[in-house]
Amino acid sequence: MRTEQIALAPLAPGADLSLTVQRFGLEGARPRIYVQASLHADEIPGMIAAHHLRERLIALENDGRIKGEIVLVPSANPIGLAQRVLGDHIGRFNLSDGINFNRGYPDLMPKVTDRIDGKLTDDGEANVQLIREALRAECEAWEPSNPAEAMKKALLGLAQEADIVLDMHCDAEAVVHLYTHTRSEEAFAPLSALIGAHAYLLADVSGDEPFDEACSRPWAELADRFPDHPIPFGCHSTTLEFRGERDVSHETGQADAAAIVDYLILRGAIAGEAPQVPEPLCRATPLAASEPVQAPAYGILVFKAEIGARVKVGDVIADVIDPLTGALAQAKAPCDGVMFARIAQRFATKGMRLAKVAGTTAKRTGKLLSA
Repeated sequence: MRTEQIALAPLAPGADLSLTVQRFGLEGARPRIYVQASLHADEIPGMIAAHHLRERLIALENDGRIKGEIVLVPSANPIGLAQRVLGDHIGRFNLSDGINFNRGYPDLMPKVTDRIDGKLTDDGEANVQLIREALRAECEAWEPSNPAEAMKKALLGLAQEADIVLDMHCDAEAVVHLYTHTRSEEAFAPLSALIGAHAYLLADVSGDEPFDEACSRPWAELADRFPDHPIPFGCHSTTLEFRGERDVSHETGQADAAAIVDYLILRGAIAGEAPQVPEPLCRATPLAASEPVQAPAYGILVFKAEIGARVKVGDVIADVIDPLTGALAQAKAPCDGVMFARIAQRFATKGMRLAKVAGTTAKRTGKLLSA
């Protein structure tokens, strides 16, 4: 394992920040795999998975089994990791401006298009290299305006060189699920089965420029922009949601790390006998078919449906009880599907998103992700 520190813009004079990057295998080897944990710094299940993954990778490297290059950032957000408000960890949003740490990554497509226009050939691999060079140049040209953007630039610079990007998160209370670009469905189908995902959500554009799309979307859009030239999909990226915020244990971390290692064997980054991929627990569905369950009133929130439950439209998801009058309102499933996540709070305000149901019929447009 080779460890390096990437210095970031300081939060204040003397308040220096850095990212710890751990590399395995031969530098520059392909396939290159990039894995990061806890971009939302209060989402620790990814961090415990990274801990156990690191232990597995050290042993595999010692055995000479790493054939590609694997880059691991075991804690991707030093800014969010340090944020506390009255004792509560605030790792999802930057307290200085309220921006989600997993939103607002730059859309490099327009300037990359200008850089490669007229230079593409009939050689797909050469085109991939040309595009990677253009993406690298545009990322390096990005001038961050604050420490959070400097961190985003560093993370994007590490990830966009990879063939596969795994961005490890969790929800408030959830079963395992994942998000990816529509054209990466086949690439991550084995991983969805290996991690036991209950929802596999696809979108071309989910809104607000999240990290995984900053890595993957340019490849789809450039292929569409230049249809007369072969442009293989150079970076498949996914957001892995490892259960809920409180689901932090050695058992789950070890299982998640083992599933990732099995997947990397299938991708050729690690030598070994190909694992048996289990039957998937779900099929891929459009993110636009995932619908929120909203609170019909203010009150005490009592969930009636457990995470992972298969529900029908109109099924009661939760009771909402007025603490003063005892009036009861019911939050109901908006569609048939799997209730794959719900909030951790137990008092609702009217209109609040209480849970998410992965349906099969795309109905929503615009921004598809929650804040």
